Amino acid sequence: MNPPSQDRVPLLSKLAYAAPAYALAVVGIPVYVYIPKFYTDVVGINVLAMGYILFSVRIFDALTDPAMGYLSDRTRTAFGRRRPYLALGSVCIALTMMMLFNPPDIAAPYQTLWFAVSIYGLFLFWTVVTVPYESLGPEMTFDHNERVSLFGIRDGFLMAGTLAAAAAPAIMRAVFNLPDDAAGERQTFYWISVWYAPLIIVSSWWCAARIKENPPITSTPSSGMFQSIRQVGKNKPFIILLIAYTISAVGNNLPATLILYYVEYVLQSQKADFFLLLYFVTGIVFLPAWIKVAQRAGKKRAWLASMAVNTGAFVGVFFLGPGDENIYAILVCLSGIGFGATLAIPSAIQADVIDYDELLSGQRREGQYIGLWSVAKKMAAALGVGVGLTVLGTVGYTPNAVQTEQVQWTLRVLYALVPSVFNLIGFGVALLYPIDREAHAKIREAIRQREKGGPFLDPLKPMDAAA
Repeated sequence: MNPPSQDRVPLLSKLAYAAPAYALAVVGIPVYVYIPKFYTDVVGINVLAMGYILFSVRIFDALTDPAMGYLSDRTRTAFGRRRPYLALGSVCIALTMMMLFNPPDIAAPYQTLWFAVSIYGLFLFWTVVTVPYESLGPEMTFDHNERVSLFGIRDGFLMAGTLAAAAAPAIMRAVFNLPDDAAGERQTFYWISVWYAPLIIVSSWWCAARIKENPPITSTPSSGMFQSIRQVGKNKPFIILLIAYTISAVGNNLPATLILYYVEYVLQSQKADFFLLLYFVTGIVFLPAWIKVAQRAGKKRAWLASMAVNTGAFVGVFFLGPGDENIYAILVCLSGIGFGATLAIPSAIQADVIDYDELLSGQRREGQYIGLWSVAKKMAAALGVGVGLTVLGTVGYTPNAVQTEQVQWTLRVLYALVPSVFNLIGFGVALLYPIDREAHAKIREAIRQREKGGPFLDPLKPMDAAA
């Protein structure tokens, strides 16, 4: 095991920490995109019932995140606060995923019940694992630059895992030569579950075995969950970070929702899968370079630069039309250069604002912050989907038909301009973020002084002294 909170984290420990992110990516595109269509078209669940269940499970998921963060922060076992949830919860994820991906051939009402129970269980245990798992990262190292490398590798694995999970149905059909019918669909999801269930367990157990936790901070009494959430409002760097990231995330989720529509009805192309692959691969390839930039120029500057690159290239997509596949591919590559950094660098910055919370509260509350961060990400995704599809329906979108000029213009606005405006606003908010390398070093020194029982200064409020 690696010693806790050392300045340099061994590469093997970074890989062990990143491994679950790759496997857990299966609770993403396959569940959000492929499974609903599988259950409506193959299993036979009513579409309206499907919509109600998916909407309700998103609300349920958002409520459980902060509760899980609070519980994780206050768990005390011989194995730590986070690792028991990672080890045991991964088994539950594997079991509920097997349930969801392998529905029995039963009467329609029971099929709906099977889907509801299995997807609620999957998302519950996914929260039980991911909130403590992500909370492990900020305490693995307190080094300002090392955190960029740690979270860069983790989020790089997440992007690679997302790509692999998105391609999993096509890969299984090709490997096992499965027919393109209902039986073939069932076999496809069976083999996906057979591959991912042990992968989730093994990667999670490796992480739990390799990463050693710090002893909990107990210098001040614990507060209740709602009081603890209110105290987060005093952490202004976190509030700035959360607002900037959420605004940007709302914009970024619009292209993710609308890319299939934009490529088919504006570009009149059938290469959406290729463009998605191009975007993700470019993001992964350039992520190591962004890690170096962040370590040398600072996290805030690197984050702002990556947002500028990601957004600046994407504005040009608004002006494209039928037959502009090559130009679109170039713009996707240019935009993808900044993509990986827009994910990884905010995670590294978040670890620093958790340190500032320790100075303010005397507690390590990674779970509380990760839980609130997770809610913001999910609400941004839900808002992006809701706004995009609702506006399209309002202007007269008709499936599988030639779209009117108004629909095509709306698609270009929603896909390219609105996200760019959101990112510009997020960029402006991020400019206010106050913690750089020097400020973080002073925060860590103030924490050490506090632990010794001596007087300390808040580096962000140098006129206020505490004893």
